Amino acid sequence: MSETELLRMTAQRAAGLIRARRLSPVEYMQAVLSAARAAQPHLNAFAALAEEAALEGARQAEAAVMQGAPLGPLHGVPVSIKDQVDVAGLTTGHGSAIFAGQPPAAADDVLVQRLRAAGAIVFAKTHMPEFGHKGLTDGPAFGITPNPWNLSRTSGGSSGGAAAAVAAGVGPIALGTDGAGSVRIPAACCGIVGLKPTLGTVPWQSAADAFANYTYAGPMARSIGDAAVMFAAMAGPSERDPWTMAAPQAPRLNPALVGNDLSGLRIGFIERAANPRLAADMAENTRAMLAVLEAQGARVEPVTEAIDWIEFPGRIMYQANFAVAMAKHLPDWREKMDPTLLAFMERGDGFSLHAFRQAQFARTRLFRAIQALFDRYDLLVTPTLSRTALPADFDAANDEVEVEGERCGITRQGWSSYVYPFNLTGHPALTVPSGFDADGLPTAVQLVGRWGADLDLLRLGGVLEAARPWAAAWPQAAVA
Repeated sequence: MSETELLRMTAQRAAGLIRARRLSPVEYMQAVLSAARAAQPHLNAFAALAEEAALEGARQAEAAVMQGAPLGPLHGVPVSIKDQVDVAGLTTGHGSAIFAGQPPAAADDVLVQRLRAAGAIVFAKTHMPEFGHKGLTDGPAFGITPNPWNLSRTSGGSSGGAAAAVAAGVGPIALGTDGAGSVRIPAACCGIVGLKPTLGTVPWQSAADAFANYTYAGPMARSIGDAAVMFAAMAGPSERDPWTMAAPQAPRLNPALVGNDLSGLRIGFIERAANPRLAADMAENTRAMLAVLEAQGARVEPVTEAIDWIEFPGRIMYQANFAVAMAKHLPDWREKMDPTLLAFMERGDGFSLHAFRQAQFARTRLFRAIQALFDRYDLLVTPTLSRTALPADFDAANDEVEVEGERCGITRQGWSSYVYPFNLTGHPALTVPSGFDADGLPTAVQLVGRWGADLDLLRLGGVLEAARPWAAAWPQAAVA
């Protein structure tokens, strides 16, 4: 099998070939590691490569196959992990110079444990902006992680290294995290699949405030099937995350979605959130995806309610939390920290406790507003972003997003306004590629479901994937 074939396989296909003894996990891992080394100078996706550990894991995976041992659904499949998640033996760098040279993590995060239990082999940690604070992946500690479709554009953030690697074919799957769209933004920018699960479905043990958490870990992949296998491997309660302890033991699928007839499915289309403008190509490709669902019987109608998307209250919580959590680093590290993060912290310090609590109350109102929509709709659909990937050197602290020549505010207002609300409300949200704009950059559509309806979103993502497949397209900067 050629290197190109190896690198362009889905995780599901690779695992199937490994189980059938038609693919060596060692050969597969060697190809991925070679591709990672080749891609790193121009893609800069990786904070660390775990070459020796990955090859040893591949040798053990091969031995298990030959011995007839029980094999997991991701047996022998390489996976990269965002550098915010602990992997035993590797430093968790958080995209920051602060942790350079620090001791490696002593133990795997629970999600890494679960991925390993499913048979996956960790081969790398992926870049992120410092502490995941913005929707672009760059920083003084490592430079810029560009978009493989156009190296002058951003890969998105904060899981930009993960998205760039998967889009370029350097490993079929990756683990990302999402605090205000940080799985969905880079997935949309790079033309891959990204899922932010329901709050409490997949544990996030690193939350500083577990009870007010709005950060999620989620799968990133080129195919819906691969994302679904990852999700199934990671979901379930953990004693480290209180939200998971009362969650249903197994995600559910709406029986109405089992077949190909979607008659009776009610979809609410949200054309704009807090953003004043939507790019024409993004709008056109979103309508094309809705047409696929309509052709199979779904009823689509615009959401006409005036929803307060609480952009500014959400910003208060976001920036104030950074101000408090990161203050301990300022005395020794201010000069080496990302200026955007410092600006966010300065603004966060300016908010009063009264404003912060009012913002938390606004979060509850937003949750109830979205819940009310599900009295009428089974599913919500939005564009994922207002436009394609921003310039790689975009200043997220000061620059305004431009959509077709119109200035539309900062990123939360003008670009990613569709994604952060569902971090706050807890509803599951899936982004899938919807096509390309006139410049050849990916566009994307977001599906949002009821709490616990993660499998509904993946099922409908599969419908869209079958009707408008995207995996055959590869970026110019792909490694094979």
